[in-house]
Amino acid sequence: QVQVVESGGGLVQPGGSLRLACAASGSIFSIKSMGWYRQAPGNDRELVAINTSGGSTNYADSVKDRFTISRDDAKKTLYLQMNSLKPEDTARYYCSVVATTTARSTSSFWGQGTQVTVSS
Repeated sequence: QVQVVESGGGLVQPGGSLRLACAASGSIFSIKSMGWYRQAPGNDRELVAINTSGGSTNYADSVKDRFTISRDDAKKTLYLQMNSLKPEDTARYYCSVVATTTARSTSSFWGQGTQVTVSS
């Protein structure tokens, strides 16, 4: 199977920065896309940023020019650099990996999430 583990969350003051990481491991044949989503209490899960194997990257309007997504294919790791953080960025951040396994089955795999809290 495929395991997805997020790290890097924490408590930060408004205007501060955090860098999240998402590591994928297990029976991976190929990765089609990796992305970050977030969910605040009482809200639906929403897309933050996504990176496809074709090289395209999309961001939510609310994070454009503040967040940057990057990927290390050799390490099967996705990063999210978050700058100029705002209280409304407070949420649990989840990583989603769409991968084809060695059994040639393609699915979406999710991590347990990492909490980001922006507060003074």
